[in-house]
Amino acid sequence: MLSELGARHHWLATSQPSSIEQAAGLDGIWCVPGSPYHDMDAALEMIRFARERGVTFLGSCGGFQHALIEYARNVAGLSGAEHAESSPDAELLVIEPLACSLVGAEGKIQPLPETMLAGIYGEGEHRERYHCSYGLAPGFRHLLEGGPLRACAVDGEGELRAVEMEAGPFWLATLYQPELSSPPGRPHPVIAAFVAAARAPAVHFQT
Repeated sequence: MLSELGARHHWLATSQPSSIEQAAGLDGIWCVPGSPYHDMDAALEMIRFARERGVTFLGSCGGFQHALIEYARNVAGLSGAEHAESSPDAELLVIEPLACSLVGAEGKIQPLPETMLAGIYGEGEHRERYHCSYGLAPGFRHLLEGGPLRACAVDGEGELRAVEMEAGPFWLATLYQPELSSPPGRPHPVIAAFVAAARAPAVHFQT
């Protein structure tokens, strides 16, 4: 998939202590599905690195969830923000179980007007595939109001499905997994846009 787009890539595991030290000079970081990660703090550190250093960033599924936790902790001032999957008894569960699991699901997503994501998709209805059971807790939707992070896609019922930074380099996180709709020879437009923004040749992963 990435090779078809001319991108060189390699895996950075959160279990690898020096992973953040390899971040210097990265062209792009994709925080991929697979949570709970071996080391949640390492994943959050890499997401923070991308956000603060202006590195092209894509998060999908677990990457979406942890991008929201990183933002809540380090931008919104909610230092105790947690994920219900890894810390179910925490007081500030920014990421909670979805009302209906999306494991194996497919559904409509609607990019919101005047967003980067709308420009990537173009007009019309789009369908995406999921493999997740967690999303932003309803009580924390206000995190996406008045700040640099904003909602950029919802589903048919208005539930949040993607977020992006309003300004600066490409920074996008989707609850759905664009890689599940990226067959050989037909890269998903989100992935193609990520690679283009990263100005290949180097794209790196965090899991």
